[in-house]
Amino acid sequence: MFWTVKSVEPLDNYWLFLTFEDKEERYFDMKPLLDTGVFRALKDPEIFRTVKVAFDSIVWNNDIDIAPETLYHDGLKRI
Repeated sequence: MFWTVKSVEPLDNYWLFLTFEDKEERYFDMKPLLDTGVFRALKDPEIFRTVKVAFDSIVWNNDIDIAPETLYHDGLKRI
C-alpha cells in the first residue's frame, strides 16, 4: 500500500504529528535520526519547523525528506 501524508505539524522535542490520507494520525520521533547524515541540519529548531507536505510525504526547506512509508510504519498511533 502507498501512504500519502496530508498534514504535518512540528512539535516540541523534535516530534512530528502527521495525518495520512486514510485519516490515520501518527507521531514520529525525529531524534534518532538527528545524528545521521543530512538529518543533522534538523537539529536547528528553525530549520526543523520548516517541515511541510510535498509529493505525498514531508520535506524541509533544505530538501531533506523522509519516505511516507517510514513515517507511517515507524510512527506511533495517536491514542
